[in-house]
Amino acid sequence: MGQKGTETRIRILNATQELVETGGYASAGLNQVIAASGAPRGSLYFHFPEGKDQLVGESIRRAGQAIGSAFEDLAESSASVAEFVEAVLRHLGDRLEESGWRKGCPVATVALEMAGASNPLQQACSDVYTSWTAVLRARLEGRQDADDLAIAILALIEGALLLAKAHRSREPLDRVTGQVAALLR
Repeated sequence: MGQKGTETRIRILNATQELVETGGYASAGLNQVIAASGAPRGSLYFHFPEGKDQLVGESIRRAGQAIGSAFEDLAESSASVAEFVEAVLRHLGDRLEESGWRKGCPVATVALEMAGASNPLQQACSDVYTSWTAVLRARLEGRQDADDLAIAILALIEGALLLAKAHRSREPLDRVTGQVAALLR
């Protein structure tokens, strides 16, 4: 694939990711993706021959990888697990607030909407959550309860994001920060 083809594919993925993050699976219709990306219809089908689920799945994986990279950076620069989780919640809260409370978790909406109906999307969501859990588990290394605690912390983060988005307030994120610190004592 040449540079122009690569650029078109990236534009399509960027547009899809934005549509999915701000409005979920339903808002990322092919017509909306074409309009938002400025890509020709033929390019969409060329780059994503399996259709919308392939396109959304790749967008989820891409967004998940970006968030996962941020998690890894925050894990490396944090002195403790509690500090790491606080940094993650602050990062995700900043992202949510800067988007006008539209961009919470890039995976959660699709997981809720489509995981029961589409195996490829369920797998994409599962893969992203598994990768995030691995970062948390690695930061909890040495604890007997690391596996369970990593899942619990991710569930708290996801729930806090949902509540923060619903309330348009950082308060749920702040409260979860305090509860994770207490949980880790």
